[in-house]
Amino acid sequence: MSHASAGSSAISAVGLRKDYGDRSVLRGVDVAVAWGQIAVLFGANGAGKTTLLRILAGLSRPDAGESHIAGLRMRRSGGRARTLVGFVGHQTLLYSDLTCRENLAFYAKLYGVDHPQARIESVLEQVALVDRADRRVRTLSHGMQKRLSVARAILHEPAVLLLDEPESGLDTDSVASLGDLLRDWTSSGKTALLTTHSLEIGQAWADSVLTLDRGRLAVETPFGCSADAAPAKSNPSPVHG
Repeated sequence: MSHASAGSSAISAVGLRKDYGDRSVLRGVDVAVAWGQIAVLFGANGAGKTTLLRILAGLSRPDAGESHIAGLRMRRSGGRARTLVGFVGHQTLLYSDLTCRENLAFYAKLYGVDHPQARIESVLEQVALVDRADRRVRTLSHGMQKRLSVARAILHEPAVLLLDEPESGLDTDSVASLGDLLRDWTSSGKTALLTTHSLEIGQAWADSVLTLDRGRLAVETPFGCSADAAPAKSNPSPVHG
C-alpha cells in the first residue's frame, strides 16, 4: 500500500486546542499536510509550535480536537500511529551512558526494525557518525547528538517526520546535508513537517509553509512560488555538525 493510499493527508488535524492553566496555546488549529511534502512551520517564540508537533507525534494530548497520521486517529490508535512517526525535538531522547550504536540498537528493538544491524549502519552513515558509533552519547558535542537524534528518528523508516528546529546545533554544511536528506526522504512519498526560525531554510526546503499566529494556523503559498521552483533534489550527503 502506498503512503498516499493510507490516508488523504499524511498529517491532518481539526480543532486542536491546548491550554496551560489560563493560557491558551492552541486555539482551534486545523492543519493538513500532503504526502511527499516538506512543510515548514513558522511562528514567534511561544506561538505553540513545539506543542503542536508534540500533539501530532502523540507525545501530548490536546484538550480538544483530533489529529490523524496517515489516516489513523491518534486518540484511538495512538500506539500504531506513533510507529509511523519519527520525532526530533529539543530533547534528543537518547541515553547518555550508551554509545551511538547501542542507542540505535535499543530503538531498533523497540520498533521491531528488520535487519537491525544493517539499518543501524546505514543511518549512522547518513548522519556521518560511523567513526563515532562506539562513543558514549555524553561525550559527543551538541551537534553530534542532534545528528544522532535524526538517525534515531529515521531508523524505523517512518511515513512522517516531525522535527522541531532540527538545524539547531548544526554547522552550515550539516544544515545543507539535512536538507538533502529531507528532500530524498520526501521524494519517496514520505512527509516531513518541521519548525524553524530561518527564512532561508523555509525558502530553500519548503513545499508548503504554515504560520502559527495567536494560537491559530494559516496556510500560505511558499514564498510566492510553487513546489516546482524548489531547489532540485540531489543525492543526500552525510549530515555533519
